Amino acid sequence: MENKGSDEVEKLKTKFLSAWHNVKYSWALKTKTSFSRNSPVLLLGKCYHFKSEDDDSSTDACYEASDEDLVMGNVEAFRRDFASRVWLTYREEFPPLPGSTLTSDCGWGCMLRAGQMMLAQALILHFLGRDWTWSEALTLQPLDTETWTTSAAKRLVASLEASLQVSNKSSNSRDLPVAQAQAQGAAEEADAHLREVYHRTLVSWFGDSLSAQLGLHRLVRLGLTLGKQAGDWYGPAVVAHIFKKAVEEATDPGLAGITAYVSQDCTVYSADVIDSHRAPEVGQASAGSSDIPPPQNNQSSSPTQLDSRAVIILIPVRLGEERTNSEYFNFVKSVLSLEYCIGIIGGKPKQACYFVGFQDDSLIYMDPHYCQSFVDVSTSDFPLQSYHCPSPKKMPFSKMDPSCTIGFYSRSVHDFERIRQELSKVLQPSAREKYPAFTFMQGHGRDYDLSAGLTPEKREWPFIRDPRRAAATAGDFVLL
Repeated sequence: MENKGSDEVEKLKTKFLSAWHNVKYSWALKTKTSFSRNSPVLLLGKCYHFKSEDDDSSTDACYEASDEDLVMGNVEAFRRDFASRVWLTYREEFPPLPGSTLTSDCGWGCMLRAGQMMLAQALILHFLGRDWTWSEALTLQPLDTETWTTSAAKRLVASLEASLQVSNKSSNSRDLPVAQAQAQGAAEEADAHLREVYHRTLVSWFGDSLSAQLGLHRLVRLGLTLGKQAGDWYGPAVVAHIFKKAVEEATDPGLAGITAYVSQDCTVYSADVIDSHRAPEVGQASAGSSDIPPPQNNQSSSPTQLDSRAVIILIPVRLGEERTNSEYFNFVKSVLSLEYCIGIIGGKPKQACYFVGFQDDSLIYMDPHYCQSFVDVSTSDFPLQSYHCPSPKKMPFSKMDPSCTIGFYSRSVHDFERIRQELSKVLQPSAREKYPAFTFMQGHGRDYDLSAGLTPEKREWPFIRDPRRAAATAGDFVLL
């Protein structure tokens, strides 16, 4: 009877915390992120300048992300690029997670959501390329006192459809274009439709249901094998191993051409990555039909490249002890300046975020700490608006937690060799910091036998902070 009573207390406690988190993370303060006009902004390898050629303003001038300033420099291009990245946040009212009765990940699932965003960026590079942007990116409204919900997204979709109908009626009254223009318009429309298929299918893989290939339910189920349960906090290294398994075990044929590799002890073993490129899984290519077409490769490919898989390279690192060592700031900037970098998952203790760029000494990130309503991605026309963020955030490098995971996308063995050579230059240690963030080694990891018998969970230990110390600073990261 005593055990039964304690179980009931635990259930009530869990329900109370879940309800509190749902309220706590369902509201956002109305804030604006300031950007300097005089310094370039780097976003996942793309560089933007906000200062116009005839702008003679002082060096202290700044840009606030508002519609009035779209005429300045590359502001509109930056906003379109940022808002096109896939944004995964807390959700509520989805089916119960494996091994629990939780129907929301508010308060604990932020690192999993950050990892989903990084993985989504890899898939965008794989299927759409770095230059792709969402056609509706600039129609998103800034986050105000309430977050996006399914109903709000549906209202926006309805208004957009109404405006398109008005536009079509007015265009019908015009003279018909010449045949050449018609053909060109049809080709562009077909290309836009194809890209929309990629986009929508990609987002659906991250849905909050048991069937979603890379959704929270599947990630939690995989986390159970590493001793993690729904409601636990996940570190950046453990998340890397979970995503590796999720990508490898994905059954959708659309994901057959991509796999993942996780470095061991801050070391990338080149032969292991090359093996990942050259070892397509038996029978996976013909495992059935998929809604998504083959990836669009903007680069010319040789026959050997066409037969290989792309690899998502995940590298858990620690950039300092209690705080990130300032000697690594330039390294982080260099990494985020590379187009094949898919970002960094990290943040502050117990509060994760997804770093996608920087300006001066501040990191630009996407924040998963918003609670949104469950969206059924199994429908063909589910709303996409809640999966894109209109508002970038910034934080000083000095507040970045040293424990993080860096991600790269390598399309082929040839690409990996180029990535290895370029990163080897970036990884040159400074005079003060004698150790690089990670290293490349020839051969296979098993050849060195440095971590024989270690499970992925044990490899996470060096990256876990003292929970008593972390608890003291866990609440000062996200504005709520």
